[in-house]
Amino acid sequence: MASLKERLQDTVSYIQSKCDRKPLIGIVLGSGLGNLASEIIVEKELGYAEIPHFPVSTVKGHGGKLIFGLLNGVPVLAMSGRFHYYEGYTPAEVAYPIRAMHGLGVQTLLLSNAAGAVNPDYQVGDLVLINDHISFFTVNPLLGPNEDELGPRFPDMSEPYNKNIIAIAKRIAVDYGFSVHEGVYTGVTGPTFETRAEYKLIRAVGGDVVGMSTVQEVIAAVHTGMKVFCVSVVTDLGIREEDNIITHEEVLQAAEEAEPKLTTLFKELASELQRNIKLT
Repeated sequence: MASLKERLQDTVSYIQSKCDRKPLIGIVLGSGLGNLASEIIVEKELGYAEIPHFPVSTVKGHGGKLIFGLLNGVPVLAMSGRFHYYEGYTPAEVAYPIRAMHGLGVQTLLLSNAAGAVNPDYQVGDLVLINDHISFFTVNPLLGPNEDELGPRFPDMSEPYNKNIIAIAKRIAVDYGFSVHEGVYTGVTGPTFETRAEYKLIRAVGGDVVGMSTVQEVIAAVHTGMKVFCVSVVTDLGIREEDNIITHEEVLQAAEEAEPKLTTLFKELASELQRNIKLT
């Protein structure tokens, strides 16, 4: 069986044969948040199914393609649709596209997700800039033999989310007149939404929002040395009334309603990153 490094070389070589643009920023669009892709001036789209060794998204609200193009004039590579452990993929498979992005030249990763709030100060539609995460409820994608060419055996996770990018995002939100929170994301496996006791536990251990994605992607990105930024859209309230039942359809609707703020944030952030962090 081919090694992870060899599979990545196959994937990257195939994608480069279809589009030779070197993206500066990678973007992952979460549940119900795919409309940001319409803001990208598309240069090339590749369906996941045609890319060697790539998983295929199976979840409603997720697309299934890589998009190369310009966002506010900045070269980006966007994943319209991500992969989840609960779909039956291994953690390494969930993280695989992030590694491929790195192989294509991506230095900074912008992630979005739909999340449930356990912080009582949050409301549906709020944006939460993630400044840390709790990964104890998910399986680490780095389990197994480490390929040193891809990253260190024991990567440091003291700052998984880049503080400088968070500061830029907060300034953009102020400039455009909408509020954001900073908080801790708790990753769980899904696909069930949490029980009331689990919501209480997550809040007790320091979580502000909870979701079924992101953590494994972030671990892989940090392993490769990428800078990472993540924003959660609050789509439901984990601290809630007894008769408030959560459905996936309601999550998608809440994400869609909050998306204009997220789109503004990502568009302006791409420009700021190019100017201030000198990705080029």
